[in-house]
Parts: sequence; C-alpha cells; structure tokens
Amino acid sequence: MENTQKSLRYIVTGAMIAALYAGLTYAQNFILPGTATMAVQFRVSEALNTLALFTPAAIPGLTIGCIIANIYSIGSGLPLDMIFGSAATLGATVCMWLMRNVRIGKYPLFAMIMPAVWNGVIIGWEIEHFFIDGPFTMVGFATQGGLVALGELAVMLTLGTILCFVILKRGLDKKLF
Repeated sequence: MENTQKSLRYIVTGAMIAALYAGLTYAQNFILPGTATMAVQFRVSEALNTLALFTPAAIPGLTIGCIIANIYSIGSGLPLDMIFGSAATLGATVCMWLMRNVRIGKYPLFAMIMPAVWNGVIIGWEIEHFFIDGPFTMVGFATQGGLVALGELAVMLTLGTILCFVILKRGLDKKLF
C-alpha cells in the first residue's frame, strides 16, 4: 500500500507541476504576447525548473508541461518546439536532480544553470538549423544559443533563485515533496 501511495503522490505532483508550467506559460503569452515563445524569451514558467532540485516528479512534470505549453507554438508554425524544447527541459531537469547537492555555500549554482546550458545548445541549434536562411554556421549557432541561454539564465538566476530560497527558508521541501 505504501508504494501505491508513493506512486500516486509522484504522479499527482508531476501532473500539478505540468499544469502549473503550462498555465503560467499560456497566461504570460496572453498578457504579454511573444515573451514566452520568441527566440529571445523570458519565460516565467521556466523558474519552475527549480522544483527539480526537490523532487524527481518535476522531471516528467516539467517536460510534459513544456510539451503542453509549446502546443501554442504549433499555431505559429513551430511544432519543432514541442520536440526540441521538451528535450531541452528533460535534459536540464535530469541534470538538476543529479546535481542538486552540489552547492557553493547553500546555493546550487551548477544545477541552476543547467536550463540555460541545455536550452542554449538545443534551441540554439534548432533556430540556426531550421529557421535561419542559408547554411548552418557556428557563429550563427553561438549567437542563437547565446541569446536563448541568456534569457534562460536571467529567469533561473532571478526568479528560480527566489523560488529556491523561499522553498528552503519555509521548509516547503520537507512539507510538499
């Protein structure tokens, strides 16, 4: 019975995180069109990647949430975002979970930059390969990837950091996860 409860809790937690991620992304796109779906973005919902430091349920939750959120991009002619954006989220959150205890002081810096690294590489490649006219170039890839990573880094080092310390300070990591 205990394993069934743990499995159910894992599924429910992941589903809640997926719904929260998708809902925040849709709300942001409604209020500030393009800020969560353009090449250079400040997607507020990306701060939820921080949850991967506290529960492995965040890994499928954020990945599925990203898939759902990127359904919006299909209407904009970008179905590739569902594949590549979700792959970047999956890679980033797995690394965050694995690196959760690697800290500088009390801060999990290396884990917090994983979304910027994964999104910069994968989405930078996606943009340069599929959306830029002309041949693939390393300069173009570095530029596109750098811009994506910069937006991701801004979210994680501001909103993600705030979320991390609120969870820790209030003991929510013990209460919720």
